[in-house]
Amino acid sequence: MSGKRASAKHKIDRRLGVNLWGRQKSPYNLRQTGPGMHGGRRSKPTDYGTQLAAKQKLKGYYGCIGEKQFRRYFKEATRLRGDTGQNLIGLLERRLDAVIYRAKFVPTVFAARQFVNHGHILVNGNRVDIPSYQVKEGDVIEVKEKSKQLPLVLTAVELAERDVPEYIDADHKKMKATFLRTPALEDVPYPVHMEPNLVIEFYSR
Repeated sequence: MSGKRASAKHKIDRRLGVNLWGRQKSPYNLRQTGPGMHGGRRSKPTDYGTQLAAKQKLKGYYGCIGEKQFRRYFKEATRLRGDTGQNLIGLLERRLDAVIYRAKFVPTVFAARQFVNHGHILVNGNRVDIPSYQVKEGDVIEVKEKSKQLPLVLTAVELAERDVPEYIDADHKKMKATFLRTPALEDVPYPVHMEPNLVIEFYSR
């Protein structure tokens, strides 16, 4: 990953005040202040501020999804039956880039988006190059034969800082994964506390 990408990720960590992806090199492991010379004084947030922070955290975690697209997820989540906050998490976790990140085919969510964009991924045997593609339960996602030996892929598999969650069955010898089921919030291995209910409140204002 380029230094520019890494520094962008670290900026997100500092701005939100969390180690968003649980990475060992996050500056937030070392610095407990905000970005800027003096780190900014953190005043007590308002309801709006708390909801906004929850939204920025969730958006940022999935590789800084654009506002228009994120609002579409909210609308879709409200349309679906069941708990809207849980629906939102399900939609985000069904993104193709999120699935290949969870399967440990790539080291970061940013790399996942690029990897899909560059045509390295097959879904049920067909090439899909849209990172936001919604994976369905039972879909088989695999790395193209020619892409299996890319250094990016080889380092991701070795990452000790995260495990493949139970809702994805990943075979790292074949670089193939099956999306078993749409997870609930409590199934998702977020390194930080996510509050989709506050995101729903933000958009419902």
